[in-house]
Amino acid sequence: MELEIKREKLVLRAGTQKFEWHIEPRYWRNPFIYIGILILLPVAVFFLNPSLLPTVIDANLLAAIAIPLGWMTIGTGRMNFGPQFYIGVGGFTAALCSINLGWPPFVTLLMALLAGLIFGVLMSPLSIIAGGLYYTLLTLLFPLVFLEVTFIYTDLFKGDTGLFGIAQMVNVGSFTVNQLLICMMALFMMLLYMFIVDKIMRSKFAASMAAINDDEEVAEAMGVNVRKIKIISFTIPAVMIAVIGWFYAHYYGTFSGVTYLPLAFMVKVLLVSMIGGRVQIYGCVIGGYFIAFLELFLLIVLGEYSPVVFPIILLILLLALPEGLFGLYRKRRYREYLPTLHVRR
Repeated sequence: MELEIKREKLVLRAGTQKFEWHIEPRYWRNPFIYIGILILLPVAVFFLNPSLLPTVIDANLLAAIAIPLGWMTIGTGRMNFGPQFYIGVGGFTAALCSINLGWPPFVTLLMALLAGLIFGVLMSPLSIIAGGLYYTLLTLLFPLVFLEVTFIYTDLFKGDTGLFGIAQMVNVGSFTVNQLLICMMALFMMLLYMFIVDKIMRSKFAASMAAINDDEEVAEAMGVNVRKIKIISFTIPAVMIAVIGWFYAHYYGTFSGVTYLPLAFMVKVLLVSMIGGRVQIYGCVIGGYFIAFLELFLLIVLGEYSPVVFPIILLILLLALPEGLFGLYRKRRYREYLPTLHVRR
């Protein structure tokens, strides 16, 4: 094993393996600052205003949904308008296993992963068979059909009321401390998703996805296995989104299809991606926090009128900021080392 110190990086050689760590501030300074702020924010809220902790949790979960959805979008070359379907799959699987079988959260997590994988694999051929508007309509239809199923089989899904009595994710005896711990768990999951997708976007796999996103026929002519790339890019993000459903179920202790399957929740997730910065990884985090806190602010200030004003403000932002909120930063610091996802069609 040999450690070599260069001007801009450290190089560790172990046999035939070589590991590099860039030590120039421009490579790690800003990401470390962002992560530090995200970690300190829940702690500050805990001491200053604990009532805001649920909003921070919601912001992290919205970002955690938008990040794998960005991978799915760039990998399939199409926008999925039904990510909440997998939230329903993971949430109902966790809820039913917890209530009927008495399984703890870490066991229901495995079942939610399995359910997300099964439905992800079953629905992944849509990214190959259906194209353009047909794909969009089909992905939009599935969560709505799932919602109708929850009303038809009320004995199983409990219809409007939903399932309740789900095992709590954390219970240390103090509600506020529980909220802080859950907030840190949601933050950890969101950062984990960001790390995974970031690594994917820097790999050779990303070059194949970019080729597909530009032109599928040309990519196939170049030897890219388009079907394999699409199936992987559809299935794994679907599993990641299903885990968010598991998180919602054990966080609230209840799970209802009318909360997560309608179009309103889908619009909120898509706006997180678009307002944050056109499906950029860091932009998804900014979008998640912006949407969550804007919704809370309007609810406090406008009350019952907030559902009317909220979409109007978002529409204005979409028109005024075509590159999203994160695009404002990128214009000023275009050389910063920050990963991005670009939707090309």
